[in-house]
Amino acid sequence: MTCILCLRRLLAGWGWAFVLVGGLSVAPVAVSAELAPLEIQGAVKVSAEEVFSLFESTPGLVIVDSRLADGPSSGRAQGFIEGSVSLPDIYTDCTALARVIPKKDTPALFYCNGPKCGRSAKAIQVARGCGYRKMYWFRGGFEEWLEKGYPYVKG
Repeated sequence: MTCILCLRRLLAGWGWAFVLVGGLSVAPVAVSAELAPLEIQGAVKVSAEEVFSLFESTPGLVIVDSRLADGPSSGRAQGFIEGSVSLPDIYTDCTALARVIPKKDTPALFYCNGPKCGRSAKAIQVARGCGYRKMYWFRGGFEEWLEKGYPYVKG
């Protein structure tokens, strides 16, 4: 039984879940997409309308797109908020953040695809661990941006 639990933990790390089906056999179970949390400690959640307000009222604001950037089906390939920098969550660490947000007190807005995307939430948690202090989170992300009909760059 212990070996089965080890296997379950290993496979869960790869995005698989298993349930015991009688005795010692296992069967795969689909894992649902990770939803973004409702709030993130250390970040101010903003709506699409508030993003515009931040543009106007926050000098030096850095906008970080936490979606994958490579490939035709990547989030960024579908379009992005003008002026945003691409820093996918899988590449977000203190060194990468320092390249795009040089000072820990520089205001930064993080976004990804929307409420069903946890990439920007993960990136903010990393940034908080690196000591960044002025973070904003656009939880609705690019999905909300498109729903509002706001302009974007497709590239």
